[in-house]
This record gives sequence, structure tokens and C-alpha cells, in this order.
Amino acid sequence: MKNWRSYRSKTNQENKSPSIANDEVALLAARLEFFIPKLMDVMRPWQWLLYIFFWSLFVTVIDRHDLATWSEFVIKFMSRFLQNTVSIIPSLYLVDYLRPVFTRMSIVKVSIYILALLMLASAISMTLVMLIMINVGWLEYDLQAFIINVLFDTIIGGGFTLVFLLYFLRRYREVSALKKSFEYKLTAQNDVIKARLAPHFFFNTINTLVSLIESNPSRAASLLQHVSALFRASFEGAREISFEEEIALCEHYLAIESIRLADKLIINWRLPDEDVMYDMVITALMLQSVIEKMLLNVVEMTTETIYIDIEVTWQQHRVTINISVQLPKKTLMVHYDLRQHMNFYIQAERLRAYFGQSADIQSTVTSKQIVTVIDYPLQDVSL
Repeated sequence: MKNWRSYRSKTNQENKSPSIANDEVALLAARLEFFIPKLMDVMRPWQWLLYIFFWSLFVTVIDRHDLATWSEFVIKFMSRFLQNTVSIIPSLYLVDYLRPVFTRMSIVKVSIYILALLMLASAISMTLVMLIMINVGWLEYDLQAFIINVLFDTIIGGGFTLVFLLYFLRRYREVSALKKSFEYKLTAQNDVIKARLAPHFFFNTINTLVSLIESNPSRAASLLQHVSALFRASFEGAREISFEEEIALCEHYLAIESIRLADKLIINWRLPDEDVMYDMVITALMLQSVIEKMLLNVVEMTTETIYIDIEVTWQQHRVTINISVQLPKKTLMVHYDLRQHMNFYIQAERLRAYFGQSADIQSTVTSKQIVTVIDYPLQDVSL
């Protein structure tokens, strides 16, 4: 039996990743937690050591003018490599360890602390390396030269640290601007969805309620409950919800419209097993908005009964929702107009914002039917 993990278990607070889809907003938020990335996650320890090795070799080659023999060159190189390793690696681990503390401070304060930390580490490591070299006879003791070398190395270490801090700050601001632009785009798209949903749907529902209040009060009360659930979801903003919740929103919407459309609409659902569907997610009101377009442009334009078949599959880490609408045989439907109206650009953009650029919505209009396919990637943890 497959070891299913539920949508809720994947999105609870214990799970460090709040989304099982490619939720770009969440990824950006994680990057924006602190303007300096987790340094030991940027490169592994052996990669840092390799970087330090070549950097030490480069500096030694540049400073070879006072080295008379190859043995002096090797000694100089080994001392620089040891000094850089002792100062850089522990400092990187310490910065990552203090990350929770740094996130509560201002950028200027954090920069000062990190600059002081790296300069102190450079001074201590240079002092230790020079003392070792003096003790083994590789370096003659000269107090003035000793102090100058320590101060020079400390200043160099502080200078490079400042350069990297400025680089991280620039990247942080770029990502911040990207995040703001991304959120603004999502908000604008969601506002368009709400603006489209509200006017015609609201007035149609009000008219239906007016007719039911006196003739069938209990049905009017039930209709109000459906309206409340649908509008609450509409105004909660762009978000990712479980597929079960989206199906429930579609049922609320169809329950409202069925009163007005009477017997003109029949929907056949072909859904995955409950265990499978319990793991699936989708953006809120995605499927509902597609169904709504079908009703507006086909069902409301005819007196014939319209059949809509909705088939949902989840295979090879992709969700495919196939929506097939049979066009009326007796009512004239202008196919060119239908193609114009079956434009799901906004919905597709919202889908890509959460599930990546491979997500898409395509609609095909023929003389007999409209076939709309919603396709997006979703990792199946059971495979």
C-alpha cells in the first residue's frame, strides 16, 4: 500500500517547506529571512577549502618578490593557507550559528558585528601562524614587522569582508524588489478575478434570492450559505488550497447556479480516489473560474441541456484536469467568439506563479465541443 502523506501534514508548521508546489513567494520569503545567505549552504566545507587554497596560492604568487627559494615560497603559501582556513571556516560556521540572533538586528548593526568578527579572526589566526613559524625557525622575530603583518592582514580581511557584505546587501535588495513586484502581480491578478466574479454573479444571485425568499425560505437560506462560502474564498486572496477544498468551492458555485439554470446543466465528475485527492493542491478558485466561463458562454446562451465532463488525473508528478463541454446542437454558437472568450491567460499566470513555468491552461473549440486542459506539475511523494 502506498505511504500517502496528506496535504495538511505537508503544509503544517513542523514542515520547513510551507508548500509542496513550487511556491515562488515562499521561496523568496526564505531567501529574504536575512540579507546574508547561509554561508555553509552556499558551498560545502571542501569547496571553501578549495577556494581558500587557490586564493592563498594567488596571493603568494603576487607577493613572491621577497622569496628567494622554492622552499620559502612553499612555507609562505602553507602559512597563508593555514591562516585563511583558521580565520574563515570557523567564522562562517559562527555566522550561520548566530543567524537567528542577527535576523532580529538592523543590517548596519549586523554588518558591524560580522566585520568585527572576521577582522578579529584574521588578527588571531595571523598571530598564531606567525608564532608557530617563529617557534619552528621559519621566521625571524621582529616586533615591529610582527605587528605590521598582523595589522595589515587584519585590514585586508576586513576589506574583503566589507566587499562581500556589500555584495550580499545588493542581492538582498534585488530579491526584495523582485518579491514586491511578484506579490503586486499576484494581487493584481487576484483583483481581476474578483472583479470579474462579483458583478454579474452578485446580481444574478440577488435576483434568485428575491424570488426564493417568499416562495421557498429554506432553499433561500441554503443558497445564502453557498454564497457566503464562495465569496469568503474569493476575498481571502491568492493562495494554495487542497484540491478537496477547490472541489467544494465548485460545488458551492454550481449549487447556486443550478437554481437559476434549472435542468440546463449536467456535470459528470471523474475524480481520483480520496487518498490520492487528499494529497493534491491547486490555486484557489482556479477550477471554479474555468467552469464559470463555460456557464457564461455556453450554458446561458441556450435552452438545451449542456453536459460538462470533468476528469482529473495525477500521474508522473503532473496533475491534468480535462474539462469537456458539449456544444448545443440546435442553438447557433459562433465558434470565433467562443475562442475569444475561452481565454484563460490570467488563470494560467496565477497557476505558473505557484507551480512553475511548465503549468498551463489550453482550450480547444471545435464544432461539437470545447475541451479545456489544466496541466501543472505536482510532486507525488508516494512514488
